[in-house]
Amino acid sequence: MNDNEERPVTIITGRVWKRKGGKVEGVHVMLVAPDDDSAVRKALESLAAEGYAEAELDQIGDMDGVPDDEPHLSAYQGALEGEVSIVTFEEPI
Repeated sequence: MNDNEERPVTIITGRVWKRKGGKVEGVHVMLVAPDDDSAVRKALESLAAEGYAEAELDQIGDMDGVPDDEPHLSAYQGALEGEVSIVTFEEPI
């Protein structure tokens, strides 16, 4: 990929906690970054800025197309606009 091509939206999946030992939430973080290391760093910085005390990141990959449903569609659009988009959801026990 050269510098003139658009980078794909990266998605990182995992779990987050507002406080250590607290309630767990699932998380999908979407962003555009030059490489995986930068993506993880930006994701962790953004999660901390949103008040998450702890995060476990499981997988990272490039999105293969535009999501069909909200809230992921809006998160994807935000990532294309340069934002780090965070989608949280109740984690099944």
